[in-house]
Amino acid sequence: MERAQHVLADVFGYRQFRSQQAGIIEAVIAGNDALALMPTGGGKSLCYQVPSLVRPGIGIVVSPLIALMQDQVEALTQAGVDAAFLNSTLDYREQMELERRIAIGALDILYVSPERLLQERTLNLLSDTTLALFAIDEAHCVSQWGHDFRPEYRQLKLLAERFPNVPRIALTATADERTREEIVTELRLENARRFIASFDRPNIRYTISNMASMGARERLWRFIDAEHAEDAGIVYCLSRKSVDETAAWLRGKGRTALAYHAGLDADVRRDVLERFRKESGIIVVATIAFGMGIDKPDVRFVAHLNLPKSIEAYYQETGRAGRDGEPANAWLAYGIQDLIQLRQWITQGEGSDAYKQVQRQKLAALIGLCELPSCRRQALLSYFGERQSQPCGNCDNCLEPPETTDGTVLAQKALSAAYRTGQRFGASYIIDVLLGRSNERIERAEHDKLPVFGIGKDTDETTWKGVFRQLTASGYLAGDDEGYGSLQLTEQARPLLRGEEKFAVRLPSKETRQKAKPKRASRSAELVNDADRALFEDLRNLRRDLAVRNKLPPYLICSDVTLAELALFRPTDDAGLADITGLGTSKIRRYGANFLAVIGKHPARAAST
Repeated sequence: MERAQHVLADVFGYRQFRSQQAGIIEAVIAGNDALALMPTGGGKSLCYQVPSLVRPGIGIVVSPLIALMQDQVEALTQAGVDAAFLNSTLDYREQMELERRIAIGALDILYVSPERLLQERTLNLLSDTTLALFAIDEAHCVSQWGHDFRPEYRQLKLLAERFPNVPRIALTATADERTREEIVTELRLENARRFIASFDRPNIRYTISNMASMGARERLWRFIDAEHAEDAGIVYCLSRKSVDETAAWLRGKGRTALAYHAGLDADVRRDVLERFRKESGIIVVATIAFGMGIDKPDVRFVAHLNLPKSIEAYYQETGRAGRDGEPANAWLAYGIQDLIQLRQWITQGEGSDAYKQVQRQKLAALIGLCELPSCRRQALLSYFGERQSQPCGNCDNCLEPPETTDGTVLAQKALSAAYRTGQRFGASYIIDVLLGRSNERIERAEHDKLPVFGIGKDTDETTWKGVFRQLTASGYLAGDDEGYGSLQLTEQARPLLRGEEKFAVRLPSKETRQKAKPKRASRSAELVNDADRALFEDLRNLRRDLAVRNKLPPYLICSDVTLAELALFRPTDDAGLADITGLGTSKIRRYGANFLAVIGKHPARAAST
C-alpha cells in the first residue's frame, strides 16, 4: 500500500484514497478477487488503475463502451501512464503495433471490449503475457434482469478458468441485491471480497414532476434558463423524433443543442460526442444511446422529458451529472402517456414471461418513486438496499413538500391483504381482494373467505394502485427474488402494521409555475474569493488554450478545483505545484511552467497581520 500511495500522489495528484478505495486496492494488490459497488463519480477507475501500476504486468480492463475507453486512455496518457485500447476503431496496422507492445509488456493498462477479449487470438496473446489483473467494468451488464444486459458479458466467466492466478475485480454503479448475486455467480466471483460503498450522490438534487406532455418542454426551458443558463447538460427523450424536435426547440431558445440518436450518421454522432467533450455549455438531446462511457465531469444537469425504464436506468442516467462532485441537477418530467408506452414495449418485447414480469415490477417501482411524497433520495437508496435515516434536504419533496393526506389505514389494509394472501401475488390480485372482486382464481384460493376480502371497497382502484406503488417505493413492500411479480412485506412494514408510525399518501399535484431554486456554490467557487478571481479566470483561459493546442477536452488538463487551489495557494515552483490536487508528475512536467507563468503575472497576496 505504500507503493499504491506513491502512485496515487505521483501519477494522479491525489493525497489520499476516498471511501472504499484503499480496501479494494489493497485486496487486489494482494491477488484477491473483488466486487466493488461504487456510485458514478466515486472513483471506481482508480480501484483498478492503481493496482495495475503496482502489480507486475499489464492491467486488462474490460469495457463495453468505446467512448469510455478513449476517454480513459487519453486521461491516463496525460498522467504519464502507458495505456491503450483494443477495439474495432483500430485499423490493421494499429492493431499489429498494439499486439507487439502487448507481447513485449510495454503497456501498463489495456482497455478491451468483451467481444474482442473473447476472441481466441486475444486470449492466446494474453496467455503469453504477464497480467496484473482483469477489471470488468459495468459489471451489471451480466444481469439478464437488468436495464443494460449484454450476453457477451456472461462469457467472461472463462477468465476464471483460463487465468486462475490473475486477480479479477468487477465494478458497477448500479446493482440491486439480485444483480449483485448474478454478477458473483456468472463471473465466478464466489470467493471475491465485496466492497459496497454508499450509493448516495449528495451533490445531485432530484426533481420529479408529473405533468401533461404539452407543458414539459416549457417547464424544461424554465428550469434550464433559471439554473443552468450557461452549463453543459443532457436531455433524454424516448423517441428519435422527440430528440430532433427538442434539440431544434432549444436552439430556437438560443442554446447550442445537439441531437444524438442511433438514426444519425456515425460521423455526425462522433462529431456531437467530440463537441460535447471539448466545448463548454453544450446541451445534448438524446435517446439513452448517449451518455454511457462519457467521462465528462462537468455535466451540470441531466433532464428526462420522459420516464426511464427503471430505477436502475434512472440512477445510471442521472449519475452522468456532477461526476466532479460539484452541485448538479437531475430533473424529470413525465406523463401518463410515458407509462402506457413503456408498458406496451414490455408486452411487445422479447423475453420470457418471468422477464417481462420483472420489467413491469421495475417500472412500478419507478412510478412509486415518482409519486412518493417523502424524500426521493431515501427511496432511491432504499431500492439499492441502503438506509438513510434522515431526509436529504436536497430533493424537490424535501425543499417543497407536496400536499399529502393520512394514508395509514389504507397502507395497513394493503399490507394486511398482501400478508393474508400468502405474499404470493402481485398488486392487481391483491387489489381485487381488497375491492371484493370474486373470480375463479380468488375462489380457488379461498381468498374470498378472508377477513380482508372487500375491506377496500370504499376506495377506488386508481387510489389503491398508487398506495401499492408508494409502499413499494418507500420500502414496505418488495418484489420476490424469482421474478413472479409477487409482493412481500419487508421488516420495515412491521411498525406500520402495528400503528407505530404514520404513512402519508401524496395528493395529485397542482400545476404551478416552477420556482427558480437558489444556485448552490461549487467547491471551486467556495475556494476562490474576490482577491483571487482575476487569477482564477486567467488560469481558466490558459486551460482552454492548452486544451485547444493539445486537442483535448479541458477537463483532461485539470479540474476547476485544481485551478481554484492554484489561485488560492499561488505556488512558485514545481514543489509547490505537487501539493495541488490533481497535479501529478506528468502534468507538472507538461503544464507546470505555463501555470507558474500565469501565476507570476499576478501580485503576491499580501501577508495577513
